[in-house]
Amino acid sequence: MLRITVSTLPEKTTVVLEGRLGGPWVDELSACWHRLTETRDAGSIRIDLHGVTYVDPAGKVLIRELCGAGATLVATEVMARTIEDV
Repeated sequence: MLRITVSTLPEKTTVVLEGRLGGPWVDELSACWHRLTETRDAGSIRIDLHGVTYVDPAGKVLIRELCGAGATLVATEVMARTIEDV
């Protein structure tokens, strides 16, 4: 299960993730990302991973894609290392 909470301000958007990023939730986050980038610059989007407890390989790939597109990632040191281990 993954909770996705989007908070939008005029200058930035924050996407807070809580739970497990795997399976169908990877597609859900991808769909959320595409909806956001239809109206916002990717560089103004911040992805908060503090509440994420697990990321499967597809989730790691997606997070790298979001970062490569310009999103800012905020994560604990453990989560940051987990994502880098692809």
